[in-house]
Amino acid sequence: MTDHRSKAPLYDTLAEAAKALANGRRAELVDVLAQGERSVEELAGEIGHTVANTSQHLQRLLGSGLVRSRRDGTRIYYSLSGPVVLTLWQTMRRAAEEHVAGLQQLADDYLGDRSRLATITRDELRDRLRDGDVVVLDVRPEPEYAAAHIRGAVSIPVQDLKSRLGEIPGGADVVAYCRGPYCVYADDAVRLLNRNGVIAARLEDGFPEWATAGLPMEHSEASAGG
Repeated sequence: MTDHRSKAPLYDTLAEAAKALANGRRAELVDVLAQGERSVEELAGEIGHTVANTSQHLQRLLGSGLVRSRRDGTRIYYSLSGPVVLTLWQTMRRAAEEHVAGLQQLADDYLGDRSRLATITRDELRDRLRDGDVVVLDVRPEPEYAAAHIRGAVSIPVQDLKSRLGEIPGGADVVAYCRGPYCVYADDAVRLLNRNGVIAARLEDGFPEWATAGLPMEHSEASAGG
């Protein structure tokens, strides 16, 4: 019979990925990196931590094999080590949504009232893109759009939308999307568009889910790393 002393280290190592994600800030980092490669400095800004603290979290993710890094001059860029990491994060998130008490209330507290926001499913958006009767706005930061985006989408980061409303064709139906179900950028964009008389809806989740479903997207040679 196999010695359990040999089995225990195997399972301990298998659990390293879950242990690395057992921290809210590291989960946030994986959520951002699901959009594409980013520098340490950009990631620090996204999670509201210092570069030093963010680097520590990234080293933990790097040590577990969930992310990889590359150096470009004086900057270090990080990305997910493979598609399975996104699958792991999405599965962990879904398990929490289905089984963790109080999670929905926490989400509502953060996201606010979404009851008046129109939504559209991935399949519905795919069909409307095929028909060419909708304007799709990617309201994520520009480096994320450059890494990959829904085919035909226009990049207008949410913080620039108010000053760029004139770029949206009059009478157009608009669909805004961002990082995923817990990203507020698309919510904010839809509310702003509605206040200015534009018919707008939010994609039901975000770009990573669109990509995972194998729906049409585009890659750009430009990236966060230049």
